[in-house]
Amino acid sequence: MIFITGATGNVGREVVNLLRASGEEVVAVTRHPATAVLPDSAVVVEGDPTRPQTLAKALRGIEAVFISPRALGDATAGAATVELLKLAAKQGVQRVVVLSAVTVEYGVGYQHFANAFKAVEDAARASGLPWTILRCSDFASNALAWAPQIRAAGVVRGVYGDAATLTIHERDIAAVSALALVDAAHTARTYVLTGPQSLTQREKARLIGEAIGREVPWVEVPPEQLRQALLAQGVPEDVPDRIIGYWADHVGRQEPSSPALERLLGRPALTFAQWAAEHSATFRN
Repeated sequence: MIFITGATGNVGREVVNLLRASGEEVVAVTRHPATAVLPDSAVVVEGDPTRPQTLAKALRGIEAVFISPRALGDATAGAATVELLKLAAKQGVQRVVVLSAVTVEYGVGYQHFANAFKAVEDAARASGLPWTILRCSDFASNALAWAPQIRAAGVVRGVYGDAATLTIHERDIAAVSALALVDAAHTARTYVLTGPQSLTQREKARLIGEAIGREVPWVEVPPEQLRQALLAQGVPEDVPDRIIGYWADHVGRQEPSSPALERLLGRPALTFAQWAAEHSATFRN
């Protein structure tokens, strides 16, 4: 059986779906089982990954663990991973796969956010379990944050519209994750996973517009205006700085691309245009 933290997240949900489709038994962890909307064939377990002791019983009979740092808490992920993997090792778990970020390797954005991912990586390496680490570029699903303003006003208001990333489809991340969870050949490997093309935020807004059949212009706003708008929406206080710092560092800076995804999956990476078409209903009013 395979144990998935962050099972209702954009990547975790896809990992669960892929593993079940291939016949693997899955234990999907969520804080809210009643609203999880996961496959009926998955074993859905209520628990809080930020408090690993709540998951101790669920780790019995598990072969591999998938670690999603966001599920383990932005501030507590490193320590929670240490504790969770100690429990996993005691139960005879055979390997761990960690979802991480290219910021660890390429140093973009605010350093303390990269350090949080690195703490999770370090915990996996120190656990004594065979490990695989997936350092991912900007998730295409991050653009879902634009959906309310696209539906309401038909525009995207943001900062650093010329900042570009090698945006990656969450299904591609999930496909590599599922592969590493079932195949020990990926032990002690750190893979950098990037999308197929560098796109600015303006270009992504344009591609969403093409997917929904109307123009979606980018409207540049001052960073402080964005910060205050996000805080007014009730997001945690560190989130605006994370977003602004990340995009500021991508202006005029090209992320190194990686061939790992295509090599591992034996097919081209999915494009942002494909992602936008798949999620077009979310952006329509």
